[in-house]
Amino acid sequence: MTDSRTLFQESSDVFPGGVNSPARSFRPYPLFMRSGKGARVTDTDGMDYIDYCLGYGPLILGHANPKVAESISKQARRSILLGTPTELETMLAVKIRDAIPSMEMLRFVNSGTEATMHALRLARGFTGRRKVIKMEGCYHGSHDYVLIKSGSGALTHGVPSSPGIPEEVSETVRIAKYNNMESVKEIFDNEPEGIAALIIEPIMANAGVILPENGFLRELRRITSENGSLLIFDEVVTGFRFHYGAYSSMIGVSPDLTILGKIIGGGTPIGAFGGRRDIMSALSPSGSVYQAGTFSGNPLTMAAGNAALDELSAMDYSALGKLLDRAVSGIREKFSQAGMEVAVNSMVSMFQFFPGVTCVANYEDAMRADSGLYGRIFSGMLKEGIYLASSQFETNFLSFSHSVESIDETVNALEKVIRSAEAEIRS
Repeated sequence: MTDSRTLFQESSDVFPGGVNSPARSFRPYPLFMRSGKGARVTDTDGMDYIDYCLGYGPLILGHANPKVAESISKQARRSILLGTPTELETMLAVKIRDAIPSMEMLRFVNSGTEATMHALRLARGFTGRRKVIKMEGCYHGSHDYVLIKSGSGALTHGVPSSPGIPEEVSETVRIAKYNNMESVKEIFDNEPEGIAALIIEPIMANAGVILPENGFLRELRRITSENGSLLIFDEVVTGFRFHYGAYSSMIGVSPDLTILGKIIGGGTPIGAFGGRRDIMSALSPSGSVYQAGTFSGNPLTMAAGNAALDELSAMDYSALGKLLDRAVSGIREKFSQAGMEVAVNSMVSMFQFFPGVTCVANYEDAMRADSGLYGRIFSGMLKEGIYLASSQFETNFLSFSHSVESIDETVNALEKVIRSAEAEIRS
């Protein structure tokens, strides 16, 4: 058995930073996992952890769900890749459409990044317009059009968040502020040539967990409709997270296009985008907006996705909500007992805590949290056998495999870790 430190040294020789996604990196080195079962994972040193990262969200059924694992195994014995349409694709698409009626047609891809990239191209092709709006702090994958942050104000041209993004791209992206309708109105007022689409995470899940306020999403529906722009909900994280369907269905706001990923693949690589039939019909080969992918709709993913949704359709999401309430109240209690401020944002099966602040309603609020203290708590919880999201700006998840006992174990560990962090601060 090889320890994580040694494995990281080896991986650093072949991967930039030793990882294949920056989210997996933390100091002094990331843990290398060997296996997962239910709500727990085991690292290469043989230590077990209660897992709240859950593959960054896909594993709402827990690790190695028997029905999903068996479906993958059976399909692998039939075929791994065919390069042709299969019945499995249609079966999964119909399940999604039945659960999310606004997705009248859809197309499968292999990641959320692909899905948002193609959806934005489709929006520009369908409307004949160039510019799009995104929200400060919302994450939509790692392609050029969404790796943009705001500059000196909400109406300035987007500033690339990464070298390598052409200025010509950033000039077509406008940045608004989440939960700030005035910032959105100003952009529409100042763009006489029109906006092709506004893309948003309806619940921000990549700056912690930040919920929409004061009818914000309903107002976005109104203003995009009035201006002939498409409204795109990125539900890669939130789709099938709170109930069997989309978050948009829960709040009664119907976007023009919806992005899905994570949960609908049962832990395998997947993305999907879909919406109004007239918009989706603009895609090739029925229309002129090109999109393609060798592995899109591949049999292994389709088998896993069908099994996962079959399982979820019979699940009681209210039970997850009760577990989450127990976790959130415990987190607040332990911080309060230590005399520390904390904001805890949550929704049914996802949560994040923000030390050092009392309210987080937008990206700016999240940036004011004590991310250094969060990092110390993360490291301390690892020693106690609790695997949280490593970054303050990620999300922690619950699965149907978590239990009252795992929540109580986590909260008790947090009390010990906060006490240690408090002593360190005072010293």
